[in-house]
Amino acid sequence: MPEWSVAEPRQLTFDAPVTALRIRVINGTVNVVGTGEDTARLEVSEIEGPPLTVSRRDGVLTVAYDDLQWKGFLKRFDFKGWRRSAAVTLAVPAGASVEVGAVGATTMVSGIEGRTEVRGVTGATALVGLSGPVHAETVSGSIETQGVTGELRCLSVSGDLTVAEAAGSSVRADSVSGSVIVDLAPASAAPKVALTNVTGEIAVRLPHPADAEVEVGTTSGAVSNAFEDLRVSGQWGAKRVTGRLGTGSGRLRATTVSGSVALLRRPPMDHDPYDEAPLDPAAADGPTDKKVL
Repeated sequence: MPEWSVAEPRQLTFDAPVTALRIRVINGTVNVVGTGEDTARLEVSEIEGPPLTVSRRDGVLTVAYDDLQWKGFLKRFDFKGWRRSAAVTLAVPAGASVEVGAVGATTMVSGIEGRTEVRGVTGATALVGLSGPVHAETVSGSIETQGVTGELRCLSVSGDLTVAEAAGSSVRADSVSGSVIVDLAPASAAPKVALTNVTGEIAVRLPHPADAEVEVGTTSGAVSNAFEDLRVSGQWGAKRVTGRLGTGSGRLRATTVSGSVALLRRPPMDHDPYDEAPLDPAAADGPTDKKVL
């Protein structure tokens, strides 16, 4: 099994086909880009502390610290004494599966068509243009996705989750105290969306025209609804927004305990660009039929 120890800035090119990528780092940055090639390229532009071990076996490329294991990754919180950092950039085949474990590192993954799984503790995660299944978990770092067309699953304790222009068949997001903001692209066909939160807010922007069965509620938070075809019930305490938009081929379920819930409507794209309709429910003026409880 070919193996390298990287203790200083270095570039490596792997001529053999790569079908899977595994990364485990602490601090620094991770940047993974999908390409149309079968081979992979690695650049470590900065490194501090112990060396990274790079290995390739049976098509699996691994870049990691030997003492940082994937199993139980998010259950370890004793990383403060680990003085190490690395800036890692990888170009891999778009069809490869990608697995990233990052503690305090900023992570970006783009252009991947295979399965992507990211586990983070405090660093921010950005996922752009992914078409395979996506699973992202964080403790307190933020997760942002844009243009993801595969099935999307996000979990957070206190980090914010922002899903922009989602066009996949399924979006699931769970948080404890971070905000959950989901924007569905006009091209999304009958998506299945399930969102839960405890104390954080939930905001969902649906395309126009929308096509979904809707059931949204909060135990003690406020409700904002931009769709006149939906029913708003409950004046004190628990509130719900229910009903059918279009043929109801899609499904939207969202619940929070003490956070607010906002249902926003995306303007028709032919006369109002995406940039002109902010996701933040506090900043959106909304249509004239908007109802707030």
